[in-house]
Amino acid sequence: MNYLTATKNKKYLMYISQNYSYAILRPIQAAVLANGGEVRWFLQGTDVNPSFLQSHEKQLNSIEEIHEWSPDATFAPANLIPTFFPGIKVAVFHGFDAHKRDTDGEKGHFAIRGCFDLYCTQGPNTTKRFAKSAQKHGHFKVAQTGWPTLDPLFSKTTDNPYKSDDHRPTLLICSTFSHRLTLAPRLYEKIKSFSTQGKWRVLVQFHPKMQTEWVTKYKALSNQNLTFVETDNVLPLLQVADVMLCDTSSVMQMFLVQHKPVVTFCTRQPFPHLLDVTQADEVEAAIEHALTKPSDLMQNIESYCQELHPYTDGQSSQRVLNAANEFLQSNEKLKPKPLNVIRNFKMRKKLNYWKW
Repeated sequence: MNYLTATKNKKYLMYISQNYSYAILRPIQAAVLANGGEVRWFLQGTDVNPSFLQSHEKQLNSIEEIHEWSPDATFAPANLIPTFFPGIKVAVFHGFDAHKRDTDGEKGHFAIRGCFDLYCTQGPNTTKRFAKSAQKHGHFKVAQTGWPTLDPLFSKTTDNPYKSDDHRPTLLICSTFSHRLTLAPRLYEKIKSFSTQGKWRVLVQFHPKMQTEWVTKYKALSNQNLTFVETDNVLPLLQVADVMLCDTSSVMQMFLVQHKPVVTFCTRQPFPHLLDVTQADEVEAAIEHALTKPSDLMQNIESYCQELHPYTDGQSSQRVLNAANEFLQSNEKLKPKPLNVIRNFKMRKKLNYWKW
């Protein structure tokens, strides 16, 4: 297939409902524009801020405008998408499987909601599960592409705002917002001590849904040793850090694919590619150990990354675009999608769209 020809003059819609989705879909947008296609954005709901759109990015403001523009494909980092949009619907995921809950069968990260025509999977450990579901249901296809969000992670950049002349090791602390899983309250005093020690340069970044109380408390720790960061794009932070301290959040998988060590605190599933501790007084020693990059840990990380996301070429967005174009050109007949009457009614009600 001539991929430039396949993309040229085609229309691709980016469908988002959270601010972090901008960074997920922009690498695909770049691939589309580089290959001669057109891009529009549709922002669904009040959790996504339209001011984050860049000056060259064009927005569609209603379902009527989407139908009038008539995209060939819509990309969405979600489990759900309106089935009444024109064109094929392509799932690209909002993160890795963070193992926050049991995911046997079609649950959580592996949920099948009867919305998508194509799932672009991140690596073998997701491809196997979705391929099995595709064979079972017959109403969607699967292509292993890698996760386009990570493309900039593997690209050299000269304008990373978190680069520093500080020669101390950089510790990045990230946390989920779940009260049951977050390290924020449990490690507050320990992290406060890090901010006064000055042993490391500490960067702190929390999930956007983190409780305001803990955001405020950690912001107050900011000094020459600790910086609290609020951003819709975590990739530059991942690039500059030497080690991560986390709990049970998919951001740690994004860090691991760089083959860098992660210390976890009471993580839900303490796999061998993680250094997990369960007591606050164990955290500091674990970080020191991680910074030595012990050979057994690094070998476990290497094996894990080959299953999670084996691509480090920064070309996953192009593979996603190629997979969508191949689907469009194949004219392959799939089984009809399930009616999902209640789910589709709720989606129409949410978007206030009742045309057929």
